[in-house]
Amino acid sequence: MTPDGKLAVSASEDKTLKVWELASGRELRTLTGHSGVVWGVTVTPDGQLAVSASLDKTLKVWELDSGHELLAFTADAYLYCCAVAPDGKTILAGDQGGKIHCLRLE
Repeated sequence: MTPDGKLAVSASEDKTLKVWELASGRELRTLTGHSGVVWGVTVTPDGQLAVSASLDKTLKVWELDSGHELLAFTADAYLYCCAVAPDGKTILAGDQGGKIHCLRLE
């Protein structure tokens, strides 16, 4: 959910993320680009970006306003979860092998 409580982002078994307007329940857009099930999603503290973790072994960063994929990181194992630190720049992702990946947005 974005900090203002207006939008939510959901992960899906259909390999997509969906951006929802909470007041109306309306789907605003579908984010496509993963080739595997998306298990984790989080939103940056400023509400501008979403980060997704997938069984395709990628972590992707998305611009919520446009729905564009901004960057991708590939791991050696399935990625199950992700989080963004309060600084809005540090991303953590957990994989199937028990590794925690720490990435920095610049």
